[in-house]
Amino acid sequence: MDKKIVVLSGDGIGPEIMDSGLKVFNAIKSICHHSYSFEKKPFGGAGIDELGAPLPQTTLTACQAADAILLGAIGGPKWEKMADTPEQGLLALRKSLNLYANIRPVSVSSALLEFSPIKPAIVEGTNLIIVRELSSGIYFGEPRELTETMAYDTARYNKSEIARILHTAFKIAQGRSKKVTSVDKANVLASSKLWRTTAEEVAKEYPDCQLEHQYVDSAAMKLIQNPTAFDVIVTENLFGDILSDEASVLPGSLGVLPSASHSESGPSLYEPIHGSAPDIAGKGIANPISMILSLTMMLRQSFEEEPAAKLIEDSCEAVLAKGIFTHDLGGESSTNEFTEAIIREITRTTY
Repeated sequence: MDKKIVVLSGDGIGPEIMDSGLKVFNAIKSICHHSYSFEKKPFGGAGIDELGAPLPQTTLTACQAADAILLGAIGGPKWEKMADTPEQGLLALRKSLNLYANIRPVSVSSALLEFSPIKPAIVEGTNLIIVRELSSGIYFGEPRELTETMAYDTARYNKSEIARILHTAFKIAQGRSKKVTSVDKANVLASSKLWRTTAEEVAKEYPDCQLEHQYVDSAAMKLIQNPTAFDVIVTENLFGDILSDEASVLPGSLGVLPSASHSESGPSLYEPIHGSAPDIAGKGIANPISMILSLTMMLRQSFEEEPAAKLIEDSCEAVLAKGIFTHDLGGESSTNEFTEAIIREITRTTY
């Protein structure tokens, strides 16, 4: 039976990098254990333009029935003042699919050390994962209000929501260096006080792992000063949004980092961490690595296609090691040229 993948190319550079990802998949499909079918659906600004909504019902229905979802990027100036923006469509999709755990691996390839804004001696060896709670907190809390002279939002968490994401982090840590850094602001916020006590309780179920606590401001500083000190970072929705974007600059480009969002039982969503980059859309210069590595996360985490995932990762690394770079890294390769270079590495290894 085919594994069904819903493809949400989205807006801006989304369709361009999605095309790269699907080309790379076609290059490795012969070594996959499953067969796969892909269904393209409008989403984000493309959903508004085609069907009048950022998350059309037909798109949501297809996602709910899928085995996994690939997302390119959404948003742009064209839709930012609409009543329902592309970003609201993404929040609605996360909520509808109960995508509670956002996983963002951050590593720095030796080939990219020169592009990091941080000194190579500091950033070399960075290999961490940020586990962000994605379905609650201040982004979804009620009540909220906005007037011309006053506004408020509610940062709300239930103990069960906190425990769920902490279990996810500890299970990931068990397969790594067994160290979990829980990030909060427990010296100020009530929600963080509950977060910290819950972290202590959950940690008792993982005696093989070490738990440490960091206030979010301290963690933000340490991510720049000593990123190799971290293994698995787990935190709430808002802090995770900020810290993962901060960590994304360590490799020198937003264009090289993937992410995954998981539910407890439904399909997972895989996407680059960057936005739609409307300023370079259509120019054929976008870096496709983040989309391609999101594909490898899907192959590994949803379908246990480890050989295929590793082949793609190794091929990306080999291309970078040869000094082949897209424009964001100071190179001259187009999106298609870079993608074809990866496919040549895959083909050379496979045949």
